[in-house]
Amino acid sequence: QLQLVESGGGWVQPGGSLRLSCAASGFTLDYYAIGWFRQAPGKEREGVSCIDHRGGSTKYAESVKGRFTISRDNAKNTVYLQMNSLKPEDTAVYYCAAVWGMATMKSNRYDYWGQGTQVTVSS
Repeated sequence: QLQLVESGGGWVQPGGSLRLSCAASGFTLDYYAIGWFRQAPGKEREGVSCIDHRGGSTKYAESVKGRFTISRDNAKNTVYLQMNSLKPEDTAVYYCAAVWGMATMKSNRYDYWGQGTQVTVSS
């Protein structure tokens, strides 16, 4: 069964850091681009970052540029999202998704999705 599982979410104070992980099971991520998305209560899902299958190309939403870093370790079949200088507006459920092909911030291009992990930034 093809599955993506996110982990690493939690509660953090403004200015803090978290590292999210997206682990694949049932398939190898070697040929898949990975995207991170988030959805806050009452808001539409938005693209946060994405990375191509080799890790050579990345994209970021303007709201997270300079604070978030996406990376991947294909040997571990895992993609990461390092989130620094977190703000209350980063509070959301974060999802990872996989697509065979080019990395994109368009969620409707993705084939496989994880169940999400909650990130809460508050004092």
